[in-house]
Amino acid sequence: MNAVSKKNRYQFIFTLLIVTLSQISFAQTSDSTKKVYHFSGTALITNNGISFIPTFSLGKPATIINLSMGDKRLSFDPEFRFSLEGKPWSILLWGRYKVTNTDRFKFTAGTHLGLSYNTPSATINGTTYEIIQVKRYWAGELVPNYIINKHISVGLYYLFSHGLDAGTTKNTHFLTLNSNITNIPLTKAFFVGLKPQVYYLQMDNLNGYYASATVSLNKTKFPIYVSAIFNQKIQSTIVSNNFVWNLSLNYAFNNNFIHK
Repeated sequence: MNAVSKKNRYQFIFTLLIVTLSQISFAQTSDSTKKVYHFSGTALITNNGISFIPTFSLGKPATIINLSMGDKRLSFDPEFRFSLEGKPWSILLWGRYKVTNTDRFKFTAGTHLGLSYNTPSATINGTTYEIIQVKRYWAGELVPNYIINKHISVGLYYLFSHGLDAGTTKNTHFLTLNSNITNIPLTKAFFVGLKPQVYYLQMDNLNGYYASATVSLNKTKFPIYVSAIFNQKIQSTIVSNNFVWNLSLNYAFNNNFIHK
């Protein structure tokens, strides 16, 4: 199968998924005695597709679509990332389960199959073509989080990733200490969110320490907001930029529905 037909196949699957789930999301009702499911997500455009794991950074403008569907405990959370040229960047097919889900403490475990794409050139019979290569990763995460009050939470995040194909990083460990500060008022209509974190990253025999912050500017009861990520290397043997940042325009939605 050539690169064009592969791209068309992925576009068809993605379009079918969006259309199907969008139709389901309209089946909403106020009957609280039945089991409630959610369909939510965020779509964004950014000037710089970056990742906290440097080998997965795109380094140019991109679009990212994060979806979540499920009930209070179990969810399927796919992530689709593309360059603005329409070329696939990565796809993460997350499954997550909330082991503990109380007002004060939440603990989530998850796993995903990750597909990372690149587009090298190949010369065949004197003609140069751009091809799409995909490398597979299997990963798992553990996410404990403690809610201090309605505006502040603190937590840990641990991810282990294993490369399944030749040329991939075989073992990646990613551990963060993070905080989430929400609804910091600027005016009656606008508020700010802040997510600072420090993290340790090990990729096979290389490792490093980093600090990052995600800042968002939101308008009350408005689905579009602006966000920025700032990431600073502290000390590392991993090849990466000392400082990276991006600016994103986001659209968020959240629907609940009841399965009949």
